[in-house]
Amino acid sequence: MRRKIPLGAFLVIVIILIGGMFYSLPYYVTKPGMAKELEPIIKVDNGYKEKGSFMLTTVSMGKANIYSYLEAKVKKYEELYSEDQILGKKETEEEYNAQQLYLMAASKLNAIDVAYRKAGLPVNYKYKGIYVVSVVPGMPADGKLQAGDRIFKVDGHQFSSSEQFIAYMAKKNEGDQVTLTYLRNKKTLSATINVKPFKEQPKKIGIGISLVDDKEIIVNPNVNVETDEIGGPSAGLMFSLEIYNQLTKEDITKGYHIAGTGTIDVDGTVGPIGGIELKIIAADKAGAEIFFAPNEKGAKDSNYRAAVKTAKDIGTKMKIVPVDSFDDAVRYLKKLPQK
Repeated sequence: MRRKIPLGAFLVIVIILIGGMFYSLPYYVTKPGMAKELEPIIKVDNGYKEKGSFMLTTVSMGKANIYSYLEAKVKKYEELYSEDQILGKKETEEEYNAQQLYLMAASKLNAIDVAYRKAGLPVNYKYKGIYVVSVVPGMPADGKLQAGDRIFKVDGHQFSSSEQFIAYMAKKNEGDQVTLTYLRNKKTLSATINVKPFKEQPKKIGIGISLVDDKEIIVNPNVNVETDEIGGPSAGLMFSLEIYNQLTKEDITKGYHIAGTGTIDVDGTVGPIGGIELKIIAADKAGAEIFFAPNEKGAKDSNYRAAVKTAKDIGTKMKIVPVDSFDDAVRYLKKLPQK
């Protein structure tokens, strides 16, 4: 005869199993994300259409629970990282997310710059203020400002660069106050904050933020890039290719489905990224036929070599193409036969 489990014990087991889904461990799990077509999210006014497609690729990352931790331990293309490996010892998750969104914004600016200049069109910039990347614990801004705030006035003054803001703050003395006007979640707010010396640099006066320029690119025709909450700089190359293709009459997709990854500098240089193995899997699942991978000038541990290894391991027919620059990718595409 089977022994029946008492109802109370059964409920306890169920609660423990469900609780395991919601109990977070001090780890993050990464796994293959998605490969997303760019034409629906990038719109150049009156841009040219394409027969194929360019795709960005992503890595999915989230806090580990008991089950995802155990799954990552046994699955080949899932990775575990400690909180310190992702966030650093002094960085909050909020600051990490703000930094990733800033890196995505900077990546879009660089991609637009590269694509328009390569298409022979002028590019200009409008300085909007300062983007707060992080706040130093224990400094005056702590508790008043947060990562992601966009400061556009200091004591009622607007500056034309972050260097001017830093120079203005450097003239202050310990105990002086500054009134900052800033945007947070599309709301205009203000805060009056004292300045004081940094512990590590007693001669340096400030409020305790790390910052970068918040600027807007001015181009004609206008371009809109909707990335929602996707963060990081790794889609830069693919953004630039999609924008360039909409700006020029020749369709360089040639009817192929093209994925890839890599940062993009304003000079068109393609840089390495993390998690390329996972992005190869995402692109293969989405049916990509070509994948651009950062070549890193032929380095033995390059993204390209890791991509080739993964492609062989999963048995994909996708062509892995090494690139060091935007021009490398365009040259390759222009030599492709029309599909």
